[in-house]
Amino acid sequence: MRELTEYPTGSRRRRILVMAVLASLIASYEAQIAPVLPLLLEDLGISLVTYGTVSAVALCAGAVASMIGGRLTDRFGRVRVLVPLMMLTALCCFAMAAVRTTGQFLLVRAVLSALDGVVVAATAPLVRDFSPRMGRAQAFGFWTWGPVGANFMAAAIAGLTLPLFDNAWQSQFLIMGATSLLISLVIAFNIADLSPQLRARVQQTEHRALSEAAAAEPVGMRTLFAHKEMWAHVVGISVWLVLYLTLSLFGQKMLVDSFALSPSHASAVMAVFWVLNIGTVVLAGRWSDRLQLRKPFTAGGTAVAAVMTGYLVVLVGRGSISLAELLITGALVGAGMGAAYAPWMANYSENTEDVDPRLQGGAWGVFSFLTRAVAVLVVLLMPQVVAVAGWSTWLVVSLGCLLAFLPMLLLFRGPWRRSPTRDTAPSPIR
Repeated sequence: MRELTEYPTGSRRRRILVMAVLASLIASYEAQIAPVLPLLLEDLGISLVTYGTVSAVALCAGAVASMIGGRLTDRFGRVRVLVPLMMLTALCCFAMAAVRTTGQFLLVRAVLSALDGVVVAATAPLVRDFSPRMGRAQAFGFWTWGPVGANFMAAAIAGLTLPLFDNAWQSQFLIMGATSLLISLVIAFNIADLSPQLRARVQQTEHRALSEAAAAEPVGMRTLFAHKEMWAHVVGISVWLVLYLTLSLFGQKMLVDSFALSPSHASAVMAVFWVLNIGTVVLAGRWSDRLQLRKPFTAGGTAVAAVMTGYLVVLVGRGSISLAELLITGALVGAGMGAAYAPWMANYSENTEDVDPRLQGGAWGVFSFLTRAVAVLVVLLMPQVVAVAGWSTWLVVSLGCLLAFLPMLLLFRGPWRRSPTRDTAPSPIR
């Protein structure tokens, strides 16, 4: 493993960032099951409620692993943790193709979720390490190509290849395993890590460090959560994620049930949703960096997503809809969420740095934990609500969660408008 003692610049830094984004993409792609969920449940004879229980157990394993993994990356370095586990996750994909019983399904998903939880917890602090503040939202926008791009990648590949393999769900996991193993080898030979001294810096640009933590002073997670803005971040993003995780985990299933689409057509609709989300997340990140503003983008994007989710509730209740109307509605929901997400990630990272830059791994471990913890609630509660009251009711719950995020945003640190005279250096809050 290469450990850098000088902060990289130019193409060298960008190449390492690309490797971090690829790692995020592969870790998230390996967790994808939504495109083949209707086929898998039917083949294995698993009900949606049983699947929710299996997924909840697997996600709990991933959540615990994420918390541990985040702190491990702060202590031992990102790459030492990342590379070996990526190889193991690829093997788990091949194991998924061999699953024949509910017990085997549970075991493989739990192991894969735990490994992926640590991998994702390592990639986000890597992006922070190699993205100075002047370009951080855009960098996290590209990182989001991991979890978001994986949704599009899995949906697109399923839409194209399922008919070629006679709708065999196992084919998708074999494709995942081969793709993951190949890209993991590419990453292993091209990635690097910052030394602990460099990780302790706050970088404004490639050539300018704003501040550096005192390495001799001990630091722990209590330090981070002694500040109300950090609690606002973790509680706020937890409720915001309910809609995102619903669409990520059950998007195809919702479309099949609500509009009687085929699995391949449902995957095509979700692919359009994700591609708009992917494009918007990078574009919004670029504008956010140019203006050095985070909160206005997060608030505006969330508001757009909330309005379009309300309209989606109406469409699901109607039951009959044109494919074009469904595509446009889903695309606008994705665009709004994308506009909010990358600036929020930059804001979260910068607020963490303002407390102590050495806590990035732990902070992103908490984020990874929350993502999985909320997913547990979604997979446990959503099937129960849908079985009793239908998909439109669950979408109303998701809409309420989006709206609950907005007042919490008021507690985040950072300006609402650009000030030409504003000092770009962070004010210490330790």
